[in-house]
Amino acid sequence: MEQSELNRVSVAAQIRIEDVRLIKERGYQVIINNRPDGEVKSQPTSDQVRIEAEATGLTYFYIPISPSGITQENIDDTIGVLETTSGPVLAYCRTGNRSGVIMEALKNDLS
Repeated sequence: MEQSELNRVSVAAQIRIEDVRLIKERGYQVIINNRPDGEVKSQPTSDQVRIEAEATGLTYFYIPISPSGITQENIDDTIGVLETTSGPVLAYCRTGNRSGVIMEALKNDLS
């Protein structure tokens, strides 16, 4: 994987179901959900976001990152997504921090 792969990734805080269409309108093609289901009762589940994403024509991946830290599996799964997809990617978690940390870690590993 080339470092340029990371240039197509943006990071965001928790999205709402109604945000998915806006994400598509803004040109994203892939959503990566880094937030584990059930962190709080009010968050949409992975399945709810996946269903809306797929209905909107977006490709969806669920790669939950525990608040306790990033695992090698998280890194490997993210690399796999970036290697097998094209177009702009939006990765999100509760505040965007975990998504940002994993993307920064990949960027540092590849530079």
